[in-house]
Amino acid sequence: MHRGHHHGDGHGPASQVPVAGWEVFEVLVLLVLGTALVGYAVARRVAGSGRAWPARRTVCWSAGVVCAGAGLVGPVATAAHTSFTAHMAAHLLLGMLAPLLLVLGAPVTLALRALPVTWGRRLTRLLRTAPVRAATHPVVAGLLNAGGLWVLYTTSLYPLMHGSVLVHAAVHAHVLVWGYVLTASLVGVDPDPHRSSVLVRSGVLIVVVAAHSILSRWLYAHPPAGVGAADGRSGAQLMYYGGDVVDVLLMVLLLHRWYASGRHREAAAPRRVTAAADRPGTVRGDP
Repeated sequence: MHRGHHHGDGHGPASQVPVAGWEVFEVLVLLVLGTALVGYAVARRVAGSGRAWPARRTVCWSAGVVCAGAGLVGPVATAAHTSFTAHMAAHLLLGMLAPLLLVLGAPVTLALRALPVTWGRRLTRLLRTAPVRAATHPVVAGLLNAGGLWVLYTTSLYPLMHGSVLVHAAVHAHVLVWGYVLTASLVGVDPDPHRSSVLVRSGVLIVVVAAHSILSRWLYAHPPAGVGAADGRSGAQLMYYGGDVVDVLLMVLLLHRWYASGRHREAAAPRRVTAAADRPGTVRGDP
């Protein structure tokens, strides 16, 4: 028994993959997503013994997991095997909306609150290592995120993805992981001792938005191999306009973080001056 994955307008060759392979993939996805939900709930319960965890964080994390699931399994994901428009809807859910919601769930902060002190310190040291610092830099994350999409849609990788479960899983893991890393590097709420300046983050966001926009226009005129012209145009339009919505949200959040950090520095300045003045040997009013 086989499941056919046929792209385009009904005139191209179908990629046949055993149903068992896709079923295993879907089961694994559900297990991972279920673990993410349960793990977050357990961590929240442990962390809540000290300070209450904001409900909005839990809502964002849960919604992010649901969006990721909708992009990988279910009606939209199933339709994505035969429709480029449905594929693009799944991409927006998995690669843009889910990462944003997951980042707003602040999983690292929750983990640091819930873990024992020793494990919390180990996690902090891991986040400060050179490889992690490099991978989470906005420029690196932006290159792997936007560059990966260009490779996917302008090479033979797109039709290959629908003919191989392993390639399918690898591509979608890349989309989700680097979508999350890029979003966290731009507007993350978790502790980040090496966060780039707002100027760098703004520049990366502008370049990534431009790369997405140019790619969607390219796909409008040059759909991937095996995709019909009408389906290609529809999918490209969805990528262009749907991506704009998430991009605007990222811009708003970035500006909000910048404004909030400025207010925080202004509020902290008088306290630092007062603390310095109160130290022994310090005369009030001295510069």
